[in-house]
Formats: sequence, C-alpha cells, structure tokens
Amino acid sequence: MLVLGLTGSIGMGKSTTAKLFQEAGLPVYDADATVHKIYEGEAVPAIEAAFPGVVVNGKVDRALLSAKVVHDAAAMKRLEQIVHPMLRSHHQTFLDDAESSGAAVAVVDVPLLFETGGEKRVDAVVVVTTSPTVQRERILARDNMTPEKLDAILARQMPDAEKRKRADFVVDTSHGLDPVRARIQEILAAAAKMPRRRP
Repeated sequence: MLVLGLTGSIGMGKSTTAKLFQEAGLPVYDADATVHKIYEGEAVPAIEAAFPGVVVNGKVDRALLSAKVVHDAAAMKRLEQIVHPMLRSHHQTFLDDAESSGAAVAVVDVPLLFETGGEKRVDAVVVVTTSPTVQRERILARDNMTPEKLDAILARQMPDAEKRKRADFVVDTSHGLDPVRARIQEILAAAAKMPRRRP
C-alpha cells in the first residue's frame, strides 16, 4: 500500500482536499479529528495534570489549552510529549486497517507533517497551497480568529514556499473544486508508478 502524506499551511484548503480524496474512494486519516477524539477521552487526565484548569465537562477545552501553549514553546513541547505517542498509535491502527481492507493508496492528513518529521513515514507528500491573499481571507473569516493569533500560528508552520519545494505533488485550491478533483486523479495515476519510500 502506498501512503500519501497530505499537508499544507492553515487556510490552504487541505481539509477540502482531504474530503475530495475520500470522495475518490481512498481511506483518509485525519490527524486533527484524532486530536479532537483524544481530547475528549484518553488524553484528558494527562493534559489536566500538565495544564490544570483546561478540562471543562470532562473534555479538554481547546481554547483554554491554546491560550496556555500558543506563546510558550516549553508548554507546547510538554503538550506534544503527551499527545504525539497517542496520535502515533491511532495512526498505526488506521494504516493497519487500510492495508487489511485492500486499499492500494491511503492518505494521512497531517497539518504539521514536515515540522514533525512525518515526511519520513510516508511514500510521497502532497502539499495543498493557495495565494497568500486567499489564505488570509479564508482564515480571518473563521470564528475567534484574529490577525495576532494567525501570525502566532503561521510562525509555528514552515513557510508555504518551503513546503512546495519539498513536495512530491502540489495541489492549488485557488480555482474551485473541479481542478482539485482533476489534480487528485493525476496524483493517483503518478503514485501508482512510484516506489515505496517508507522504512
């Protein structure tokens, strides 16, 4: 089975692209959705112990947690040490299930793929991009988003130009869904001929 890593900076259209891969019949692992799941379950006790007061009604309150870690590199590191092993275990289960279902290609949607060294654990990387103007418009239209918060998020992410340079495939979401669907078909055709890179 070939594993495609899907990534892209905030506001580039990665979630939409992931849905279109699913629409094309591929199993897709969503790292963000998995984080939501563990924030409502297995990660709760450890996160509350490390960051007292961030659990509300038995679930991690992402806004409270974000306020504690967004400007504090050491706190962010502590959080990652709790969450990453849990995510790796879910990720492995997804790959095992996809492989046993007979899928030829599986997609792992990981926002910080390059930043966490995840490109070494996939066979090819798909980077989703759009223009900086469209990116900012999309993000600032979100609830609870401010220019300051956006800048803090972007500071943690590798620049888009660097991601595109490292990508095996680039998907531009600036022109609507149909060009993205067409690009996915091109990627799948090319991926079928690629050698496996994962260890």
